[in-house]
Amino acid sequence: MKESTLAFEENFLCDQAFKVKNTRGRITPIKECPVRTDFQRDRDRIIHSKSFRRLMHKMQVFLAPEGDHYRTRLTHTLEVAQIARTIARALRLNEDLTEAAALGHDLGHTPFGHSGERALNYLLPQGFRHNEQSLRVVDYLENEGVGLNLTFEVRDAILCHTGDEPAATLEGRIIKIADRIAYINHDIDDAARAGILSNSDIPKDISSLLGSTHGERITSLVSATIGYGLENGIGMLPEYAEAMDELREFMFERVYRDEKAKGEDGRIVGMITHLYEHFSAHPEEIPQEYLKYAERDGISVITADFIAGMTDRYALGCFNDLFVPKVWQYK
Repeated sequence: MKESTLAFEENFLCDQAFKVKNTRGRITPIKECPVRTDFQRDRDRIIHSKSFRRLMHKMQVFLAPEGDHYRTRLTHTLEVAQIARTIARALRLNEDLTEAAALGHDLGHTPFGHSGERALNYLLPQGFRHNEQSLRVVDYLENEGVGLNLTFEVRDAILCHTGDEPAATLEGRIIKIADRIAYINHDIDDAARAGILSNSDIPKDISSLLGSTHGERITSLVSATIGYGLENGIGMLPEYAEAMDELREFMFERVYRDEKAKGEDGRIVGMITHLYEHFSAHPEEIPQEYLKYAERDGISVITADFIAGMTDRYALGCFNDLFVPKVWQYK
């Protein structure tokens, strides 16, 4: 199987694709697998990690929504991977590298979505960015504090999926655009489910170009990314890129700042602040896989590590245990 994959890369992938034989390798060399390539092993390491499973209980936009069909950070990740793989396959780029990076891109995301991220960014002297935390998770925190020891190319794509620095590979650059295509469109779907907006609210000039349904919009934007080609790197046909930017701004106006969707932001910030202050003052209560880096990185960093790794429900339970009075009973 491994030999056929290597042959496929040589015979089918385009000249600009990154081939696994050229990887810059891992921080710590390991014995080769007879079945899987390095990028396939990275994918499997991520899928089997605890931080990947925890994404199931981290919100995307809506805080603890009532209903089973709202996106979580895990379903968002799977949608990003699906979109990224479609683009990579059509452009004859390395699908294994693309998939591994997509599956790992949000491993460091905080509980309560970007509200939690903003809280930690305010609290930490050096700030907090979830893409940097995702890299920290795979390098140090996963696997009981040992890390996942991923290849350079996957680590680089995880770090560069947001921000101004482009990934070193074209496959890594796909993640940034696939992430945006995914979250804009599934957030429209969730907002409609929550009664905040409907498809008919989307500006007509956007709908006429991208389509009026979830599937039509994704197909249009993915097709425009594929149609852009590789001559100038990874991008999107200008007319569609402009429409996606307008759609993103529309979502900020109608959903991301909406009181119904974000009405608990103040309480989330207050809760994260209380947890941060408590564990900063009592680092002995932080699990060992985080605590082992205290001397090197400082209490503020490992406190953020612990809080960022929490699921929404764990953070709520932790806050209740620490700060909510218990009912006293006489026995």
